[in-house]
Amino acid sequence: MSVRLDHGEDTLNEVHEINVTPFIDVMLVIIFMVAAPLATVDIQVNLPASSAEPQQRPDKPLYLTVKSDLTLALGDDPVSRDLLGGTLDAATSSGKETRIFLRADRAVPYGEVMEVMNLLRSAGYLKVALVGLEKVQAP
Repeated sequence: MSVRLDHGEDTLNEVHEINVTPFIDVMLVIIFMVAAPLATVDIQVNLPASSAEPQQRPDKPLYLTVKSDLTLALGDDPVSRDLLGGTLDAATSSGKETRIFLRADRAVPYGEVMEVMNLLRSAGYLKVALVGLEKVQAP
């Protein structure tokens, strides 16, 4: 970096320095664009059952179920994906802080579960608990 002092002259002097800051910025962007996809792991995993301690359930839990045919049910009642937000608002009296217990059949693809979680998030329900089978501890 250089500093030029103005001595009142009207002539422009040539500066023989290259500003490398934009070049470095571009190189870092290229490096991160190439390295970011390489950082993801694409390994198929058969996840084990949870051995976590069972948590106390609320008096009236609100279960949202993704069935094996990818249809949704709130409690025992079927609900369409388009009407999920309104149905949840009616069931919780618009209580967005209500914890939603999300259950999914083992045959449901992970992407479908994530899609339902995105629907919950877009409806404003951010407290979601995933329900699974509790692993029986051997004595």
